[in-house]
This record gives sequence, structure tokens and C-alpha cells, in this order.
Amino acid sequence: MSHEPARPEGDGRPPNGAPAPRNELPPIATLLTPAERTRVDAAGEGCYQTLHRESVEDVVRDLRSRQVHAVLVSVTCAGVHGARVASMVREFPRVPAVALLSELEGRTPHTVLSLGQSGIRRLVDVRQASGWRELRGALLADAGGAGQRGVLGALRVDLAGATDDCWEFFQTIFTCSPRVGSVRQLARELGVLPSTLMSRFFRAGLPAPKRYLAMARLVRAARLFENSGFSIANVSNHLEYSSPQSFGRHVRTLLGITAGEFRHRYDGAGMIEHFREVLVLPYLSALRVLRPASAPPGWVTVTSGRRPWAERADPRGSPEGPSPRRSD
Repeated sequence: MSHEPARPEGDGRPPNGAPAPRNELPPIATLLTPAERTRVDAAGEGCYQTLHRESVEDVVRDLRSRQVHAVLVSVTCAGVHGARVASMVREFPRVPAVALLSELEGRTPHTVLSLGQSGIRRLVDVRQASGWRELRGALLADAGGAGQRGVLGALRVDLAGATDDCWEFFQTIFTCSPRVGSVRQLARELGVLPSTLMSRFFRAGLPAPKRYLAMARLVRAARLFENSGFSIANVSNHLEYSSPQSFGRHVRTLLGITAGEFRHRYDGAGMIEHFREVLVLPYLSALRVLRPASAPPGWVTVTSGRRPWAERADPRGSPEGPSPRRSD
């Protein structure tokens, strides 16, 4: 008996129930049979966008050129491309890989065993209706968040007792779009003027916010380099540097080494430790009381656009000054 996937409920949709625009959904690269493609698309409507490919080489090209969040491989297809699938998983160990079982054939047990030996640790059986819900969970569980959870988990311990403002700053530099590469863009994410943000770090005796942002990008880069299939050009493209040369200059400015040396010296965990040792642990007391985005006392909050801004409170009862958030 065939079980069609139920329409997803509450997975990846905005609060108003409307599906998110397709180009904003996490991309999932697939190697599936034609029949499986249709059913996987139906199961993931509003949750993820599928990149259906005909060969392992096509999937590898996606992994190198796009920010693919997971790979879904049919057990049926893996039986034909077993050796190449195993090679792909070894080259990109930080990209979650999931095997899909939709039917049993004579060679299925052998293929499943081979997939496990190749490094694919998650098998989802969709021969039962509940399997489609499990598939959505498996594909979205690590949708780009494993690395961020690791670094934020370490920082949460270091910054115990810090203000919500301070914690929001660190969450932002590790979870914002790679396009956010300047203090001006970071300040926009936090809803504060660039001059205000820089001034508050300076007055607290902290390194500049640009240094925190730049080093956070290198934490992301180190994690990407754990995938041996990524070249320096691939990583610079994923993190939206203007060129591999720009990425190399960024590494040399911050660490005094080449991009190639960076790749061999730091993995994700090592770069997180370096971030903590250089920018967090020496400044714990200052960071715990830092308020990089909050309005000072004597200012009132005015909602305008996507974030609240602040204006000076006039003693006569009306706000004066149109400027958002005072520049300290």
C-alpha cells in the first residue's frame, strides 16, 4: 500500500500560515528516482526547496557552489552509484546526508549496509506515512545550525549573567547572513547607529565590533574547510567575499597567515577556541555589562520599520530629535 506524504503542518512556515518564498527555504540536494522526487517535493512544501540531480557529480557541484543544507540519497540510486556516494560523503562530512528508503528490492539490505559504512548515519523509511514527517525533521534538524549551536553553546557558558543586549550581539554575528561584513551592516541588523555601536565598545575598553564580526566569519570558514571537497574559492564564495584574494587578505590581516595555512591549522572547534581566547575570555567583566544596542535612560522607544528606535525624551512631553538611537 502506498502512503502519500501529508502536507506539513507548522514546519518552516511563517506564523500567518503562508508558505515562505521558495528562494528563502533551505536547499536540499537530492539523488532520487522520478517517483520519489514528486513525493519528497510534496512532503517538503513550505519547508525546504529541492535541487533534484541526475548524478553524484551534479550534487557535488551544488555542494561546492551553493549553501546546500543537506543531501538526500535514495537507497535505490545509491545501489547504482555506491562508490561515488561514499566518496561524496567523505569529502563533505559537515553536510548532513540522509538515505531514503521507499521500497524493498533484493539488494536493498546490502545497499543500506554500504551506505552506513560510507558515513550516512540517518536512514528514513517512508513506506509508512509517519516516515514523511520523520524525513522533514531529519532534513531540517541541522539546516545550517550545527556550527552556530556549537559556538553559541560555548559562549553561553562564558557569558553567563550577560545582558540580553550582549547576547543578541553574539547571536547576530554568528547567525546573520554572510553578506553582513561591515559595521554599518551589523549595526543595521542590531537596529543601532554604526557610530553608537563603535562608541559603546570603545568606552567599555573592548576590541572594535568589526573585529568580532571578522573573527566570527573565520569561525564559519574553519568549519566549512572541514569539508575536504571545498577549495579556498568555494569557501570564499559561500561566505560571500568578493574574491578568494579578498578572503586571503582577510585571513592574513587577522591571523598573519595565508588562507592555505589557515585551512590546515584550524578546524571549527579550534577556531572557536581562538575566538574565545582572543575576544571573549580576556574581557568577560566588560562583556557581561555591555549594552551595545539598548537606548540609554532618558530616551523613549519609537517603533519605525522592522526594529524599534529611540529618541530623546522632551521634558515638555513630546519627543525631540528625529535621529534613531543616540550616538554616544
